[in-house]
Amino acid sequence: MSIDLVSFTPLLSLAGGLAIGVAATVLILFNGRIAGISGILGGLLAWPRNDVAWRTAFLAGLVGAPVVAGLAGQTMALDIQAGWGGILVAGLLVGMGTRYASGCTSGHGVCGISRGAVRSLVATATFMLAGFATVFVQRHLTGG
Repeated sequence: MSIDLVSFTPLLSLAGGLAIGVAATVLILFNGRIAGISGILGGLLAWPRNDVAWRTAFLAGLVGAPVVAGLAGQTMALDIQAGWGGILVAGLLVGMGTRYASGCTSGHGVCGISRGAVRSLVATATFMLAGFATVFVQRHLTGG
């Protein structure tokens, strides 16, 4: 195994992780809410809708930050090596997984583990193992 030193950005990665941690902490301290994207989006799609303002602002920030970075000249190379069928199947599987796990990687992995929730530790370990297995099958068994 080798490290791609061009893509190796430990300081930027640390800064991003700190920003995510601070944002999750601020949301739970001031709003009493977990920064789980599936729950935030799900709250906007459920009826009756509640807490629309902060949910919309949170999601707008997720979508808006890369747009602002792009306008500032910080372009990101997007290289998706899958067709639309694969993307749709993957999206459906991720959606089903978040429903079964009662949350997503951001809710369980960032917020749940930091609060010491055992179910979040189990859910995150399951997410990771499923990801490892998927990569192994794709790269070594199907030749993708």
